[in-house]
Amino acid sequence: MARSNARRAPEDRRETEERFLDAAERLLISQGYAAITTRGLAEEAGANAGLVHYYFGSMEELFLQVLERFTNRLIGRQRLLYSSPGPYLEKWRQAMRYLEADRPYQKIWWELQAMAWNRPEFRPRVAQVLGAWCDAMRGAVAGALRRYGMDQGELSADHWVTLIAVLNEGIILERLSGIDRGHDELLAAIDRWLAAHERRAARGGRAKRGRGTHAGA
Repeated sequence: MARSNARRAPEDRRETEERFLDAAERLLISQGYAAITTRGLAEEAGANAGLVHYYFGSMEELFLQVLERFTNRLIGRQRLLYSSPGPYLEKWRQAMRYLEADRPYQKIWWELQAMAWNRPEFRPRVAQVLGAWCDAMRGAVAGALRRYGMDQGELSADHWVTLIAVLNEGIILERLSGIDRGHDELLAAIDRWLAAHERRAARGGRAKRGRGTHAGA
């Protein structure tokens, strides 16, 4: 019996930790990190309040683990998207649909960025989250630049990845503040720009195949 209880203890701890993480995720979305108390979190999780600091060390550490766990779920989806076959245009369009659908995550992302503004020790953890998003898209962006004949331009793939990340960050932040002026128009213009590059790349590919067929005839 003692052996069975010893095996069960780590499982009980993991289950309780997950309850705390799930509860914190919900409260970060509905209330924001500054309004969450240890007692309120414990009530939401249905667990002992004393276990928050025992398991996580601090509320801030718990919040960061919420962000990292949520990010890991979404990054897997992004990597699958960017590694799939098909033109970059379609991947961009799907990413923009995700931008609309992922608003709960975006609320948590900005809540914890705000936390890190005044807590420098947490900034590397927040930066790692942004780095994971950039890493997920870097290969697809580099491939698009080669396909569109832009890989020798002034802006490198890393520059474009940073530009896309900043664009998304700005849109998310303004939307959280109730601002959406010009967003749809900007995204529509970018879509038309990418579509034009995709058409030119497709025509160029057909022309090259045609020349190859003629030369071999």
